[in-house]
Amino acid sequence: MRQLRPPSVLVCLALIGLTPVVMQSPRAAQPQLRPNILWISAEDISPDLGCYGDDYAHTPAVDRFAAEGVRYINAFSTAPVCAPSRSAIITGMYPTTIGSMHMRSKAVPPPYVRAFTEYMRAAGYYCTNNAKTDYNFEAPPANRPPPSVWDETGNRAHWRNRPDKDQPFFAVFNINVTHESQVRADAETYARNTARLAPGERRDPNRAKLPPYYPDTPLVRKDWATYYDNLTAMDYIVGDLLRQLESDGLAENTVVFFWGDHGRGLPRGKRFVYDSGLRVPLLVRWPGRIEPGTVNDELVQLFDLGPTALSIAGVQAPAHIQARAFLGEQKKAPRRYAFAHRDRMDEAPDTMRSVHDKRFHYIRNFFPGRPYAQHIAYLEEMPTMKELRRLYKDHYNALSPDYGRALTSAQLLYMAPEKPREELYDLSVDPHEINNLAGSPRYGAVLARMRAALDRWMKETRDLGLVPEADLRERMRPGGIWRKTETPVIGETAVGDRIRFEIVCATEGASIVYTTEAGEGARWKLYTGPLMLAASTPLRARAGRFGYLDSDETGRR
Repeated sequence: MRQLRPPSVLVCLALIGLTPVVMQSPRAAQPQLRPNILWISAEDISPDLGCYGDDYAHTPAVDRFAAEGVRYINAFSTAPVCAPSRSAIITGMYPTTIGSMHMRSKAVPPPYVRAFTEYMRAAGYYCTNNAKTDYNFEAPPANRPPPSVWDETGNRAHWRNRPDKDQPFFAVFNINVTHESQVRADAETYARNTARLAPGERRDPNRAKLPPYYPDTPLVRKDWATYYDNLTAMDYIVGDLLRQLESDGLAENTVVFFWGDHGRGLPRGKRFVYDSGLRVPLLVRWPGRIEPGTVNDELVQLFDLGPTALSIAGVQAPAHIQARAFLGEQKKAPRRYAFAHRDRMDEAPDTMRSVHDKRFHYIRNFFPGRPYAQHIAYLEEMPTMKELRRLYKDHYNALSPDYGRALTSAQLLYMAPEKPREELYDLSVDPHEINNLAGSPRYGAVLARMRAALDRWMKETRDLGLVPEADLRERMRPGGIWRKTETPVIGETAVGDRIRFEIVCATEGASIVYTTEAGEGARWKLYTGPLMLAASTPLRARAGRFGYLDSDETGRR
């Protein structure tokens, strides 16, 4: 096949699923009209910010930013942990549909599933990521996404690096100082993380306002205060990025999003489909288009960010995407429900499904015989988790002086050896989700409605959660062997004194990148159609696909 002259680029793109119509930008001829887009994401945070009414928080930069745009109060992640959540954000697909719902599953999504940033790149946007990807598809040993996903990624990725300063950009900055691991970090790391905080900005553990499901002990208060100190450290970084945008003269033509990838990185938050694991802050500033100080109560799912970016950029979202734009020309009708899932977390298998409306939250536990607090080695390192384990032991140890009273009834819920099959909470009066209403006749109609909504969603989205993971892995990656993307083939046709190059790849669903530069520092561009180059121009190409090893490089000199 490699010796045959390639067919037309339109046929080749159709064969590999990269439809040229989808990849084109309707405003590509008018780049000066297209806004830049900046995402600022913070890891492992709930809406524990001053602008959301939290008076224990000290987040002045984020609060000022919120006052300049819209604050969403019903934004939810599709998963309460990073890799599945980010797989949804980058693809616009539910992880339960494409098989990426298990933590660190290294899934292989269907061939039509691509990063939405490829459509941005094809439309002329310079796309950068500083610096986290973690999409649950990354191939070893580099554990990075295919080269088609970003123009630039890494700790130095920045909109300032784009070669043409008039080129619109889509830039992502991921702030990890709020990550779960930084709550339990050693004293030296904590001092480094919070070096910019003035003495009055550090939170006093004695003034912490703990949720009722946490025991009130010095260790738990210390973790809670450290989490809030890390939020202030994050706030400084947000301020830095906004000032850089302003100093570059780009603030007026840049739509800025601030969001968290899932709930706070503490027990019963991250990894759990409670409100504390799913509800996230979401703020957007769009000068001239969003009224400052706006509050929006529409239900938004975090993976809606991708098609929203496409909508703002004037790029048509592909039909297969399940997420919905909530801003821009392609804005969809508001959601009635927000859905989420929890599946295997590290070494702990489980299956939970969740549906929110604006008031109620319904959870279905498919394995009620398993405790919430299954042993997860990474989570067990958290002092709060150790404290819960210690107090739970004392609570049921007849020889302990705290026998029967070490934990309250609210704190025992999370530590119970089993969980109910169904949970229903009225968030308007029970924001911490302590009082399960699933057994109350008064809420029977609500339970039936939420139950039916979840059943319908699982059926319509073809939820793979009940497929044994071993079977799912074998289906996606037979024999556990990583497949390698086929090496692209470069076809050449002389056109006068120039050469027309067409590049194809035999791997279904693969995307191709190319460069005309030499050396390791070359910029790789997304291939979207034939190239007309001088005969002396060097050309290199490679290809990749989510869940596959990258291809070998090919080229001509």
